Amino acid sequence: MTLTKKNEVHLVECPRDAMQGIHAFIPTEKKITYINSLLRIGFDTLDVGSFVSPKMVPQMRDTHEVLEKIDWQNSKTQLLTIVANERGAREAAKFQQVSCLGYPFSISETFQRRNTNRSIGESFYFVHDLLELCDKHGKTAVIYLSMGFGNPYGEPWSVALLEDWAGRMTERGVEIISLSDTIGSSKPENISEVFTSLTKNYPEVVFGAHLHTTPQTWHEKIDAAYKAGCRRFDSAIKGYGGCPMAMDDLTGNMPTEKLLSYLTAAQQTSHLNMLAFESAYNLAMQTFPA
Repeated sequence: MTLTKKNEVHLVECPRDAMQGIHAFIPTEKKITYINSLLRIGFDTLDVGSFVSPKMVPQMRDTHEVLEKIDWQNSKTQLLTIVANERGAREAAKFQQVSCLGYPFSISETFQRRNTNRSIGESFYFVHDLLELCDKHGKTAVIYLSMGFGNPYGEPWSVALLEDWAGRMTERGVEIISLSDTIGSSKPENISEVFTSLTKNYPEVVFGAHLHTTPQTWHEKIDAAYKAGCRRFDSAIKGYGGCPMAMDDLTGNMPTEKLLSYLTAAQQTSHLNMLAFESAYNLAMQTFPA
């Protein structure tokens, strides 16, 4: 996988995150049609599904079929799937079309157990196994650090704690770490402090922002991350989605159209096919329940 260059923006579109919290099952054929429309846009990475327990995330129970039927061979976009355990990781690694395996790590013990049914310590050992699996199958591991900008559960949180975990991950060989604003409660000053520190102290690592937001706070969050050196951004068209494990009122994902407007104002040249984007944007309104 080609890592993001110093000032080059890497765009990750997240239909998986947009869909996973929706209770009504979106028909598989609708998912395939929508994801095919996204593959024509030219995103760097597409987060297309997850290999997790269907009891935990029933919306993603058809990820296998979606991967088998999407038109991935005619796109340069890399495909990412989320895994939460050894079985899921092995299943995902079998798919030639999957380039990246993402694992939701957390610095919150409460959220780690809620999200993956294992402790932080157990998760750290799993990351080691995941890296070995990725090396064996030619995949790239993407580690998500949940509660990356604050911890609402009253547990310890600090930039120093994030630095410590980033250091441990780096020592293991992790090259991409995405900081997750899991329940959308982060403050711009925290986002700025986190990315300023991590990008300075670990220049060999690509740090990304997976931000959840309200319609009122999207700009200040992107602005804080971008100005602090972040160049990898997760988003979802129309801001659909969130985290079904947060057990709180869901805020939306960062809207892709808002992210693109910010990057245009920042004079970042877009490599996306905007006609294809407009088509996918319109299709999103037919794919997701009103």
